[in-house]
Amino acid sequence: MDNRYRCGCPGHGFCARSCNTGHYAQLNTYDYLADIPGNQEVTDLVEVQFKNTRKGYFHNINNLPLEKGDIVAVEAAAGHDIGTVSLTGKLVPLQMKKANLKSNEEIRRIYRKARPNDMERYEEAKSREHDTMIRSRQIAKDLGLDMKIGDVEYQGDGGKAIFYYIADGRVDFRQLIKVLAEAFKVRIEMKQIGARQEAGRIGGFGPCGRELCCSTWMKNFVSVGTGAARFQDLSLNPQKMAGQCAKLKCCMNYEVDQYVEASRLLPPRDAVLQIADGDYYFFKADILSGMVSYSTDKRIAANIVTIPAERALKVIEMNRNGEKPESLEEGGRKEDARPVDLATQDDLHRFDRKKKKKKKKKTSEGNAPQGEAKG
Repeated sequence: MDNRYRCGCPGHGFCARSCNTGHYAQLNTYDYLADIPGNQEVTDLVEVQFKNTRKGYFHNINNLPLEKGDIVAVEAAAGHDIGTVSLTGKLVPLQMKKANLKSNEEIRRIYRKARPNDMERYEEAKSREHDTMIRSRQIAKDLGLDMKIGDVEYQGDGGKAIFYYIADGRVDFRQLIKVLAEAFKVRIEMKQIGARQEAGRIGGFGPCGRELCCSTWMKNFVSVGTGAARFQDLSLNPQKMAGQCAKLKCCMNYEVDQYVEASRLLPPRDAVLQIADGDYYFFKADILSGMVSYSTDKRIAANIVTIPAERALKVIEMNRNGEKPESLEEGGRKEDARPVDLATQDDLHRFDRKKKKKKKKKTSEGNAPQGEAKG
């Protein structure tokens, strides 16, 4: 069955043109070497994508003409599994190096392209996943286990099931495996995942209006701390800082390095700027633009003056030398800009005046009224 025409939207396979749209875009590596002649003959290694974020690497020992989007039957621990080819050619060894797979003993082989009977067994196994997940949750609850089964994935031939679960601590699920094996008549494998991985598997939209990063392009999760929020002057509000997974938002780490570099160019916050009229205290700072606001009161906003960071550093240096400038603004004190009242820009009674009637234009030939022919 050839699925190369399909795109990466939910329920479909991969696109041969390496599009990056849809649910599987997270692991859909753009193959920029696809158009180079002989790229697929460089290696027999092939990257195969399974349900959600699971993928594996296999040897194409039968030299099958595989392209991105082909559905294949691959070797498993017992039986076979069904997956979609996601990458071929020279980029596959690089992806394996990134995944720290060095031993060739761990790499199994590709049997064949999926046949109609393979797809029938595959679809039958996939149709049992949701009911299995609901029933397994009830079994775990009856056994008193402190865990949540978030997803179930059946092997392509239906002989094995992977149960993905979330737990805060260590769980003894030996009795659970026995009960699940008796209930579903398959081999059981338990895999623990984190809250961020569960959010990536479920999907959704963030407050930015875009699809979650963990369900689109993020592969590795880096720990996020409140220090990232402090460097960016973000409000330490748990409701605003938490994402769909109830953990701190991953996006807080995106710009924190830039904020750290920019904050080094700002004056110290405990520095007091002394001028001839009095002292000014730090109030707030726009880190990226390099503008700092000072107030004449330590606790409230009073007589706010906003100056560049370079000017603030210059005033601090002048104070160290015993000098006090006349004002914080460079070049003398500036007059405060008066607020503009939009209502005074035009007369409010202009709509009450009656419009003057326009005079009729005279005809080019005399002043004869219209409708009267001239002889």
